[in-house]
Amino acid sequence: MRKLIASTFVSLDGVMQAPGGPQEDATGGFRLGGWMFGYADDSMDMSAAGFDGKDRELVLGRRTYQIFEAYWPYQPEDNPIAKSLNAARKHVASRTLTTLGWTNSTLLQGDVVRAVAALKAQPGPDLQLIGSGELIQSLQAASLIDVYNVWTFPVVLGRGKRLFSETARPSALRLVRSQLSTIGVVMSTYVPDGEIQPGSFPSAEPSELELARRSQMMNEIW
Repeated sequence: MRKLIASTFVSLDGVMQAPGGPQEDATGGFRLGGWMFGYADDSMDMSAAGFDGKDRELVLGRRTYQIFEAYWPYQPEDNPIAKSLNAARKHVASRTLTTLGWTNSTLLQGDVVRAVAALKAQPGPDLQLIGSGELIQSLQAASLIDVYNVWTFPVVLGRGKRLFSETARPSALRLVRSQLSTIGVVMSTYVPDGEIQPGSFPSAEPSELELARRSQMMNEIW
């Protein structure tokens, strides 16, 4: 079975809305679009984290698909990211779109969770999610995501769409790789690691012996 890999940019407080530009997604009155501008540098390998979709098939939500469709087909042919994204097969989750104009794009039919599970069972390259916050949340809740590439930027946004909302399925993750860019972006890769194992620390209540010792000290002081 092929893997489903999710890659996203987030702020330190977990917001993933509109990282690339002011007009990307102003839903809810979000005014900080383009917040990752100024943090890119040569130490950030977009391909290693799957942001260019190279050698993978894309799984995209409607909004991310429309942002990409309006931009990447019109970039120079020698742009390596444009080349790989334009060539990739794209599976689009949408309740409203009926036609897709970007080459190699098809609509996922029926229930999105079942459709993506069926895609994973088919032969072919791994599947790559980029952005697509609502879709990530649906697939995370169904335990379909195998790898998370999360790039955390040193900004606090306070409001906006978050990577994980209150609908997220409680689960443990294991960090398998982490790298720090030259200007402070933490580039981390996680994989699912089973259920959360709650526990408790030893009681912090002082013992009777300790209480007696403290009482004696106070008597001596006074």
